[in-house]
Amino acid sequence: MEQRTDIGLYLHIPFCRQRCHFCAFYLEIPKGDRLDSFLFALERELDLYRAQGLPGDRPLQTVYLGGGTPTVIPARRLATLLDRIRRTFPVSPQAEVTVEAHPSTVGRDDLRILADAGVTRISFGAESMNQKDFIAIGRPGSVAETEQAVANARAAGFTNINLDLMYGLPGQTLESWSDNLQSLLKLDLPHVSCYALTIEEGTKLALDVAKGLAPAPDDSLQIDMEAAAESTLGMAGLARYEISNYARPGFACRHNQLYWTNQDYLGLGPSAQSYVDGVRFGNVADLETYTHHLRAGRLPVSDRTSLSPEEQRRDALIFGLRLLAGVPRETALDHPAQQPAIEQLTAKGLIIVEDERIRLTALGRRYADSVAEELF
Repeated sequence: MEQRTDIGLYLHIPFCRQRCHFCAFYLEIPKGDRLDSFLFALERELDLYRAQGLPGDRPLQTVYLGGGTPTVIPARRLATLLDRIRRTFPVSPQAEVTVEAHPSTVGRDDLRILADAGVTRISFGAESMNQKDFIAIGRPGSVAETEQAVANARAAGFTNINLDLMYGLPGQTLESWSDNLQSLLKLDLPHVSCYALTIEEGTKLALDVAKGLAPAPDDSLQIDMEAAAESTLGMAGLARYEISNYARPGFACRHNQLYWTNQDYLGLGPSAQSYVDGVRFGNVADLETYTHHLRAGRLPVSDRTSLSPEEQRRDALIFGLRLLAGVPRETALDHPAQQPAIEQLTAKGLIIVEDERIRLTALGRRYADSVAEELF
């Protein structure tokens, strides 16, 4: 694989006020001194990586604060954290800096503080524009808070605003999803992410489905909902550029594109994952263990895998096929043995090969991981 040139930084903020029924991410409720302990450990982690020479002389092209709910942390403390990052690592003056937020956790003053701190992109976890949908998934807050948060973000100077929606929620119909999309369009956003609900093992929603208290997602209905999203958003000028993401020109998420184009990213915080110079490594998914390691002056890495050139190429294909533009033909065809798989997948209508690129079809996007596996 060629040496990568771009690198981004991801910070996992492991706090939420409560856990939604569908959520399987590692998170904690910010009780007692957990928040202070975490921020202290995070600064130690920054220092340890700087001492190791990461990210080297490559300026960060993106900084992404995800979670969890990063804005559970007060805006002024997030601003201090971003300043600390800039004093520790080289950051490009044109870097995309994203903060995820639950709409109920930020007011206009908070958003102004974040904008003044150099945050260039705000991503709101709306999940739905229909209040009734919140009950089944245990999401706190209201649609009115989402609408107000978007207005406040604009007033604070943000032009790059994303909204996350989920489809296939319990009780959701194709008609109610279409209404969701129409309500979304009234906000006139430059970026939208639409995710199909999946039932993750160990979540409350998984238990409810197992007990018959909630219906399992209907695959056929989700396919129709996906098609409705692509059509509705496309007609409104939001082009689909990745399986779950839509954007106006110039507003595609640069940080996520690092993942999809097999470039480098360094992940900090409990459970954060990294990929640097062909090596994948991840942190422990436990806040207490994470802080214990860092107080002792040790990086909290729990697993590390050095990928062979073949494995790197496989990952480049798996992630690259998520993009509607696909991947260069040679990414999948370096080995002659893969030609039969290409022909079979083409015959099944799962991929298309044209203009020296391999792309998933609409059907293939529903089975992206399986397609990539068949190519190896």
